[in-house]
Amino acid sequence: MFNIAQVFRTLTAKIILVLSLGLASMGIYAQTPDNVLVVGQIAEPKSLDPATVTAVNDFRILMNLYDGLVRYKDGALEVEPALATSWSISDDGMTYTFELRSDVAFHDGTAVDAEAVKFNFDRMLDKNHPYHDTGPFPLSFFFSAIENVEAVDADTVSFTLNAPYAPFLSNLAYPTGLIASPAAIQKSGAEFGRNPVGTGAFKFESWKANESVILSRNDSYWDGIAGTEAVVFRPITDGNTRVAEMLSGGIDMMVEVPPVSLSQFSGSDFSVVEQAGPHVWFLILNAKEGPFSNKLVRQAANYAINKKAIVEDVLEGTAAIAAGPTPPAFAWAYNEELEPYPYDPDKAKALLNEAGVSDAKLTFYVTQGGSGMLDPVAMGTAIQADLAAVGFDVEIQTFEWNTFLGEVNPGLEGKADMAEMAWMTNDPDTLPYLALRTEAWPDKGGFNSGYYSNPKVDELLEAARSSVDQSERARLYREMQEIVRDDAPWVFVANWKQNAVTSSRVKNFSLQPSFLLLLKDVSKQ
Repeated sequence: MFNIAQVFRTLTAKIILVLSLGLASMGIYAQTPDNVLVVGQIAEPKSLDPATVTAVNDFRILMNLYDGLVRYKDGALEVEPALATSWSISDDGMTYTFELRSDVAFHDGTAVDAEAVKFNFDRMLDKNHPYHDTGPFPLSFFFSAIENVEAVDADTVSFTLNAPYAPFLSNLAYPTGLIASPAAIQKSGAEFGRNPVGTGAFKFESWKANESVILSRNDSYWDGIAGTEAVVFRPITDGNTRVAEMLSGGIDMMVEVPPVSLSQFSGSDFSVVEQAGPHVWFLILNAKEGPFSNKLVRQAANYAINKKAIVEDVLEGTAAIAAGPTPPAFAWAYNEELEPYPYDPDKAKALLNEAGVSDAKLTFYVTQGGSGMLDPVAMGTAIQADLAAVGFDVEIQTFEWNTFLGEVNPGLEGKADMAEMAWMTNDPDTLPYLALRTEAWPDKGGFNSGYYSNPKVDELLEAARSSVDQSERARLYREMQEIVRDDAPWVFVANWKQNAVTSSRVKNFSLQPSFLLLLKDVSKQ
């Protein structure tokens, strides 16, 4: 019988032995256990409850524990059936009806039926639901158009929307739409995030804080049995330490390899995987108070930062300079006429002079490492130097990833002038709707941490998400991008090409444009 606890004890002992004896430098590598995949994560997860999670770091675990009604096709951002076998949409675009698989159970043995689906969405959206207090539900914005969820019969569930909502299917495929066991939520309450139960290719075994999350194979998985018996997710916050663990054989795979370290994995013992996706790395500017409440000062910051040097020197060419808030991966909605702010320190100084700002002191929040944040400390230091060169006095404050989110997501008012941030999204609607609308200010439940507000942007975003005509949506998004670029609520830095490295023992692994981590088909020799 497979004993996952014993496997992990053996694994840990091997890692400690290698690190303590320094054998890696002598060319002798630790070997992780056969048929167990060990993944180096960038941070400790915050929760394993899909309805409460916002970070891609956590999503990468969730996608292997749960399924949604639909999922993204392999290698694409289009959706296909998952727990639902099919769906239909009413002529007015306001009712979606899903037919469910009848032979799927949660890992605790309870049935996946229409009532279970309804429970998940009602818990998130209905404040009077008996298990609404298991939240908070920060990405419930994704499903704010839902007016009613009905269990038509055991295998049929319908969603009635309050208006046509174009991103609905895509949002159902996002981790926030994953379906959890109602029985397990009722049993664990607010602690469900530490005791997750889904339907995925792997089942939850254990979570030891700051050490590991262990999943074991679900031998009854509806979509075929996984290629490994277990997956161990190890949080290793420091990028250099993750690299050392990868080189020593302490982990089989790591995501978000520091760009300066990629060359260390060029040999036959490793495989480097890259995949472009809808990513934007930016600096949130506090538009409510302080120097950045002035649009000219925000524009000056965009001119002052040498993004080309950051992309080429810090990120080693693993990204492209960002021109605005929408990643070019959304080709149909991307405004190709936008040009990135050029590096022009003289223009920055002139704008600061026009704004009457000199020797402004800035507090800059930087994370030590986190979801899609590239090489945040090195980037933050480069940005600090560029801003100093045009007259800003910048103080950097660094935080561990989850602490960083706790400081930034509630808003920068009274705390900081700017903060690093990265988003990897599933639809052109997601990032601007959650982080640029006036109604997305933190005190209203959104992620507009810099308090940017422009009524025209609000109008365009509301119109785009309710249009069922993709060409019209594209026109609205392109106009929005022009306005936001000019208003400069952010410094638009880079669009990243994600990367991962695996040992030569790992087979059948690929990265996804969604930036999610799918491990069912991965095997290890």
